[in-house]
Amino acid sequence: MSKRDYYEILGVSKTATDAEMKSAFRKLAMQHHPDRNPGDAEAEQKFKDLNEAYQTLSDPQKRAAYDRFGHAAFENGGFGGGGGPGFGNDFASSMADIFEDLFGGVGGGGRRRPDGRERGSDLRYDLEIELEDAFHGKTATITAPIAVTCDACTGSGAKAGTKPKTCTTCNGHGRVRAQQGFFAIERTCPSCHGRGEMIDDPCRSCGGQGRVTKDRTLSVNIPKGVEDGTRIRLAGEGESGRKGGPSGDLYIFLSVKSHRLFQRDGADLYCRVPISMVTAALGGEINIPTLDGEEKIIAVPEGTQSGRQFRLRGKGMPVLRTRDQGDLYVQVAVETPQKLTARQKELLREFDEESSKETQPESASFFAKVKEFFSGSPD
Repeated sequence: MSKRDYYEILGVSKTATDAEMKSAFRKLAMQHHPDRNPGDAEAEQKFKDLNEAYQTLSDPQKRAAYDRFGHAAFENGGFGGGGGPGFGNDFASSMADIFEDLFGGVGGGGRRRPDGRERGSDLRYDLEIELEDAFHGKTATITAPIAVTCDACTGSGAKAGTKPKTCTTCNGHGRVRAQQGFFAIERTCPSCHGRGEMIDDPCRSCGGQGRVTKDRTLSVNIPKGVEDGTRIRLAGEGESGRKGGPSGDLYIFLSVKSHRLFQRDGADLYCRVPISMVTAALGGEINIPTLDGEEKIIAVPEGTQSGRQFRLRGKGMPVLRTRDQGDLYVQVAVETPQKLTARQKELLREFDEESSKETQPESASFFAKVKEFFSGSPD
């Protein structure tokens, strides 16, 4: 059976650049990797074919020979065989990238750089604010424990007057590579745990970590209109990096407390206001506070029913990073009198005796329908 064209296997044209081939290889290798397709013989074979194709085409000399002679260039031991075990540096690097994507990086903070510098970890701080703070915006002051560079050893982790030594296991790379069958596995060095260095006499202040935890006081600008769960990023205010690496970021997660008067739904506010039976029946006025400090008067018309809403435009919450503003909805709830005196009960009975369908139209209509339901025909 004739072998498939290497370019066809990678899904690229014969004019593809090295970067295009590498990208295609990484994408397909991750897709067909045996660890993602356990027990799938077809996926395993495709993975081997991809390795063979990329190993050949990633080498300029092998690619030139393949372009001229095809698979025949590697028969009878030519170039050591296109699918042989000798991986080039570019191929091994691509395999390491694939395993980085499949199983994650070193962990802890940011990825370790070739020069040994490592970005500090991002940190999270939970901050609870009042609804008024979300309405007006504010500058909050927080104090957070953050790992910073140790002053005693200037971040080296070694006692003053001494220096870390290059790890002999990984030769300072922080990672070790092992050959397993047709691919290479790269993992964190077990001796230096990825630092690339060994410390014989650690700094007493930081215990060899190169960092110490200190409380830092920071100002956080909270803009108008923030909602529960809003995240604010303070760039470079996270954990300090190792060996001069950049600091991580500090993320402030906001939670807005429940308010005693208002409920929030996006940019709109809702307020439930109890009114007396007399005010609902005869009409009147109610005073409503707003978050901007004003007091609004709402005219309650005669015969207002429980549950009716009144809308105050532009009296809700600001919309984040815009000039828009939500509305305030006021819902009235008619309160039934309690603990009535004998005289009050007598007056209510007199009122009930003199009431009519016009006085309480909804009740009259409902019970007329009930009567119709049981009689089977309208009056």
